Amino acid sequence: MRFLAGIAKVICAVNLIIGNLFSWLSLGIVLVCFTVVVQRYVFAVSFVWMQDLYIWLNGAMFTAVAGFALLRDDHVRVDIFYRPATMARRALIDLIGVVVFLLPFCWVVYAYSMPFVQRAWGYQEGSANVGGMPGLYILKAFIIGFAVLIALQGIAWIIRSILVLSGNAALVPKSMQYSRDQIPADHPQGAV
Repeated sequence: MRFLAGIAKVICAVNLIIGNLFSWLSLGIVLVCFTVVVQRYVFAVSFVWMQDLYIWLNGAMFTAVAGFALLRDDHVRVDIFYRPATMARRALIDLIGVVVFLLPFCWVVYAYSMPFVQRAWGYQEGSANVGGMPGLYILKAFIIGFAVLIALQGIAWIIRSILVLSGNAALVPKSMQYSRDQIPADHPQGAV
């Protein structure tokens, strides 16, 4: 069980590092967008490559930080059953959700986007706009990264569920432990 916990910890560390690194792109997006607006409305100048740049930075950021968001449990959740559930029930819901929904979704994204990404890399695709950014193929590769990072975090969630359901909740890495603040204040204390 410690080996599984170690794997989950490594996966969480990878998503944490990538998430913290790529979240800084949000600052770049704001600065580039602000520059484009000032150039256009103050100086009556426009560069297509700069307009491409902030859109591409946005795409890169959101695909790269998706696994990080899953690690932090920041994705939208319909928690009618989840929020008041015990830790074991949460682990079971997570296990079923990852196996039935998340991993098949990641496989579909990977399988259908791989030819698309390979074709883009094959002819070093650039922007469709005249004067736009070169290197669109690099951005398209982020689709594969998205599927891989989400799937890896899903595997970490499976490991967390196995650890909790087997009575080894203490081995769950700190970054992905079930927190007590998910329980409403009016819920009985012994629920978790």
